[in-house]
Amino acid sequence: MSLINVRRDNKDPFYRYKMERINTKIEGKGNGIKTVVVNLSSVAQSLARPGAYLIKYFGFELGAQTNIDPADDRWIINGAHEASKLQELLDGFIAKFVLCKGCKNPETVVHIVDGKILLDCKACGHRSSVEPQLKLTGFILKNVPKKGKKDKAERKAARKAKQNGTANGSGADDNSDQASPNGNGNGNGEDKYGDIASDDDELTRKIKTEAQSIDMKGAAVRDDDWAVDMSAEAVKARAEQLPGEFKARLALNGEEDDEEGEGGGDTVYDQLGTWIQEQAEEKGSIDKVEDVDIFIKAKELGIETKHRTVLVLIQTIFDENITTQIAKRAPMLKRIVLDSERHQKAVLGGTERLLGQLSAQDPEIFNKVVKILQQYYALDIVPEPVIVKWGSKASKKYVDLATSKKVRKAAEPFLTWLAEAEEEEDDDDEDDE
Repeated sequence: MSLINVRRDNKDPFYRYKMERINTKIEGKGNGIKTVVVNLSSVAQSLARPGAYLIKYFGFELGAQTNIDPADDRWIINGAHEASKLQELLDGFIAKFVLCKGCKNPETVVHIVDGKILLDCKACGHRSSVEPQLKLTGFILKNVPKKGKKDKAERKAARKAKQNGTANGSGADDNSDQASPNGNGNGNGEDKYGDIASDDDELTRKIKTEAQSIDMKGAAVRDDDWAVDMSAEAVKARAEQLPGEFKARLALNGEEDDEEGEGGGDTVYDQLGTWIQEQAEEKGSIDKVEDVDIFIKAKELGIETKHRTVLVLIQTIFDENITTQIAKRAPMLKRIVLDSERHQKAVLGGTERLLGQLSAQDPEIFNKVVKILQQYYALDIVPEPVIVKWGSKASKKYVDLATSKKVRKAAEPFLTWLAEAEEEEDDDDEDDE
């Protein structure tokens, strides 16, 4: 089922907050006619609200009876109601009971304080109150979900917000005296993660503007400032001139899940990696190569959605200063990675390859693994389950087994932190029951 933006007034295709479109089924006839909201549980989960709140809101707005606790997950509204109408009503529910009044993001948690409903935003920290005169307000106050296993997502959101501060203000490394590449640092390599939302908007605007200069059918690019000759002969000639270390770093062969037959050799992925490297050399630093230019180049090559593109990016847009570079590149990476586990694994695999290559000159590079994972986690690039699964076993998929073991050994403090935090949550669940 296709996904839509939680805020339907936001037309940005890269908007990160998605949900399923309301899907209904009308059953019965005459006085017994009813509407079943087939995917209400999924929509409610995307909004981090109990399904009972949504169905009751529909009931209030339509003046119809509803069932608020169906054992079989059949959420029913008496009468015949079109899905489009319910979708419009849902926009009202989101605006009143989900969106932060400050940043307009849906990362809010409901708190009941002194008989009032407060929305605590995990994105910006703003607290706003829900209008007490709304009909659903009384229902929510009388039907506060019992704390238990279902509240883990809420606590993980809070934990992630706390982790932002940890990754932002601790664990300084050798490069801590370098300023953040994006100018948002505080002079010691720490980035202000709170600026990511504005970066997202800026990148999107740039992409939309720059994409107009591209003929998506493969014609020449109008803006030649960053374009290079991508003929097979030219790419091959440039590849021969690259240092052997860089060729090895971009190696894509050896993967069992060969994507669309695009294995080793002169592929579009090699072209992207070569182009990024040339841009870095031309501008004097990889940090001066803009995200929008990289994204548009990948789009021109038709690989902006491929997991192998992630592998190339991790190995080319980062270097030994990776811990100060991740925050700047996070908006672009999230647009390509999205919620795909395959892409998220590619982030970690590409990082293994990068660290493996860098370790030849700097064996201490593995000391940065914890801070790297902290930022991937805190910036929502790679989620906890994928990191935990990756850390459970060394693999030869991306690097040699010895390097893979070194990376995971270095990651143990962060993996332990995740496990202990999970145990604390389980203890909280037991105390609340």
